[in-house]
Amino acid sequence: MSGQAETLPQNEVVAEAVPQEVAAAEVDVAQFRKILEAALLTAQEPLTLAEMKKFSDAPVDNAFIEELLEQVAQKYADSGIELSQVSSGWRFRARPEMQPHLDKLNPQKQPRYSRAVMETLAIIAYRQPVTRGDIEEIRGVAVSSHVLKTLETRGWIDVVGTRDVPGKPSLYATTKQLLDDLNLRSLQELPSLDEMGGLLEQAPPEQESLPLHESNPGQETNPGQGSLLDSDAALEQHGLPEQGQQAAA
Repeated sequence: MSGQAETLPQNEVVAEAVPQEVAAAEVDVAQFRKILEAALLTAQEPLTLAEMKKFSDAPVDNAFIEELLEQVAQKYADSGIELSQVSSGWRFRARPEMQPHLDKLNPQKQPRYSRAVMETLAIIAYRQPVTRGDIEEIRGVAVSSHVLKTLETRGWIDVVGTRDVPGKPSLYATTKQLLDDLNLRSLQELPSLDEMGGLLEQAPPEQESLPLHESNPGQETNPGQGSLLDSDAALEQHGLPEQGQQAAA
């Protein structure tokens, strides 16, 4: 009896390992990989691991799918497209160096964001959640409703609550759509301010008629300027990363 009792822990370890092996055995790996590849190539939006699990009749875990995704990514390692993970899931996209060639097929003027829009977005991204008053205090000028509406329409910011002070001002934060357009997985991967401005100008427009400039640019200084915040001193004063620095985790 004592000999049998000593072998029980070993048997339990084996039993725990069986389900994963059985699940893998029940899945046609090659076929499942083809299904994932086809789904990712044709999906309009990034696919989550939970959504990709639905393609298998047998139970599969995240590690199994991620291993297959790595194999799919390797298949396209030397091609003009790449499989990447963003905040909303996994998706294929054209490699950045391919974009100038693709633009020749459907030439369109890239959106140019006003300084006010870019400064406001940067403040929200690095200091979220913030109120309109917070943004105005950092920028030193009034923030027009058009600026916030532009960012909300683009899907880059959203109201996430209110501050518990008189007037209950709205709190703004960035969205997963912003991270997806920057090809990032989390806020900890936010680039420097200069890089973020360049990447967002390359992001596809939501619609051609989307207004990207302030309706009253006279309120701003150099509204068409491409940089986010010109003064490094202002960045340091309000705790924002200087240009060329990464956002703190």
